[in-house]
Amino acid sequence: MHPVRETIIGNIDSFIQQEVPSIELGRVTDEGARLIRDSGMVRMLQPKQYGGFEADPREFYQTVIELASKASSLGWVGSVVGVHPFQFGQGDPRMQEEVWGADHDTWTASPYAPIGRARRVEGGYLLSGQWPFSSGTDHCKWAVLGGLAEREGGEAGAFTELMHFVLPRADYEILQDSWNVMGLQGTGSKDVLVQDVFVPNYRTYNVQALNDCEYAARHRPESVLYRIPFDLFFPGAISAATLGIAAGVVNHFAEYTGSRVTRMGVKQTQNPYHMASLGAALADIDASCQHVLNEIGDIYKLVQAGGKVTREMKYKARVNQVRAVRRAAEAAAEVFKHAGGNASRVSNPIQRTWRDLSVAMGHACNVDDPVYAAYAGTLYGIPVPRGVVI
Repeated sequence: MHPVRETIIGNIDSFIQQEVPSIELGRVTDEGARLIRDSGMVRMLQPKQYGGFEADPREFYQTVIELASKASSLGWVGSVVGVHPFQFGQGDPRMQEEVWGADHDTWTASPYAPIGRARRVEGGYLLSGQWPFSSGTDHCKWAVLGGLAEREGGEAGAFTELMHFVLPRADYEILQDSWNVMGLQGTGSKDVLVQDVFVPNYRTYNVQALNDCEYAARHRPESVLYRIPFDLFFPGAISAATLGIAAGVVNHFAEYTGSRVTRMGVKQTQNPYHMASLGAALADIDASCQHVLNEIGDIYKLVQAGGKVTREMKYKARVNQVRAVRRAAEAAAEVFKHAGGNASRVSNPIQRTWRDLSVAMGHACNVDDPVYAAYAGTLYGIPVPRGVVI
């Protein structure tokens, strides 16, 4: 077991205690952020050069699942903020030094949705846009934002190149009242606003080159971890957090069931249908977690042995990620049906975690039907449709 995961498990009660205060605050509390920071979770995928672990990605996913199953919002932020060093570690050395040179525990936010528009200027771009869903953003000093840019030598005003742009906190505004949602309230996934900010070339990524591991080959050729494509790794981190939250629904239900007695004086542990739904859900949650963990474990072994992740492997990994998440969500839905009216009370953690799961399932990386269709299409040589996250 990785020492970070061991630390989180050993202090899990402290993490749990910060979940409800985070929800009430609308972001992870300062104490919750300290717990995540001190555990080393956000440095698991960070380069060793900057105090990171360059950890086995299976261990990172498993750590995310463990934390999210106990504290949804903290687990989600730990996952999303924790996966960014995987990308930043592949970037231009000047950018890495700016981000981590003075503080190895610097947090970075996103989102990656290509909402921004970037005009080419000498030495870089002028970026503008407003992005929703910047998880953990109040505790972050940098952000990486998705957008479409003018191509070099292309027509002015034709935004066609998919890019990521890295900005320091001074260059964007957090819209504090923008996170009003029914679940995952404690993540503080607020909007960020950028208005005609200059981003130098060395703080940008061409998304296709990132997905093809070109930056890793250029800047981290000695590091095996970064040979895994970003468009496989990042969705897997979202899957891991969502799987953890689904496990949390089932675990809360199991705990509630142990002491629940109907008005007729019947223990729910004696209800065969109730117990059957719980048994099936536990099996499906475990199968879903193992599906995602084993997939990333096999991919990591492949790159460790000098192999290369093919496009077909990425497609297979993505369809397995969304299928595992859907299976876990359906398992959680099945037990929620048996939870009874009291589970809907605001004080009951079952309903709270169920709402967290519902919001997590709306993430673009968890939308499953387009991925199923695109994956099936690849078997017949049909190109993946534009916009499908596979």
